[in-house]
Amino acid sequence: MITAGIDIGSISVESVIFQEEKGILGYSIVLTGGNSREASEISLENALRYSNLAEQDIDYIISTGCGREIVSQSKERVTEITCLARGVSFLFPDCRTIIDIGGQDTKVLQIDGAGRVLVFDMNDKCAAGTGRFLEVMARALNVELDKMGERSLQFQNELQISSICTVFAESEVISLVSEGKKVEDILNALHQSIADRTISLLERVGGLPVHGGADGARVAMTGGVAKNVGVVKAIEARLGLPLKIYQEPQIVSALGAALISAEKGKSRRP
Repeated sequence: MITAGIDIGSISVESVIFQEEKGILGYSIVLTGGNSREASEISLENALRYSNLAEQDIDYIISTGCGREIVSQSKERVTEITCLARGVSFLFPDCRTIIDIGGQDTKVLQIDGAGRVLVFDMNDKCAAGTGRFLEVMARALNVELDKMGERSLQFQNELQISSICTVFAESEVISLVSEGKKVEDILNALHQSIADRTISLLERVGGLPVHGGADGARVAMTGGVAKNVGVVKAIEARLGLPLKIYQEPQIVSALGAALISAEKGKSRRP
């Protein structure tokens, strides 16, 4: 059985093609842009092409994410919280805590050994500390988004960004630039502020691991911001533990949808 999971987010769409015997056959990430439906179709087409398959080869499709209702090919729609938990449980069976920082929100989850969600919380009322937040700051500092992490590691002086709001934080950044502060120092301050907000969410769900224990392999990070090494290291420093991050952290929810597709498809076979 070959299944697919499609995760339609506010900034990007991820598709994963999965087969139980071989694992991930292919995946695709495209920007959502102004047309979520078109982006989901392109993403699925790209993943199929990479897998050397056609749409008729797919036995079951599940969509997830904020735009999951628009995917006409999907047999079912499942929340991204459920799919995220299943994806992480498949990739890192020993993980019990998940940090997901995407384009518009931050989620933290506690899961059990079967990949079921025990408790979760999310910061979805404001884009502070998310991928959109970093995009705004990258423009303000005239820094390439994918270079922010590496450059922040070159900081020399610790600064503070006190504002939670993206708009006010941008004003703080502009003020620091006018004061002659180094870009690397400002970037580090931004990443530290993201780490602070993330730890606050973890505390709310009781997801903080025991320092010095054997929990290092039990905390996973997913989402596009997991590609920012500056944010990752800032969170790891707060936890005192390394984070588990898949080689392509953006596709974990789509993978979870594909895994659930495999279960659903099996149960519906005669």
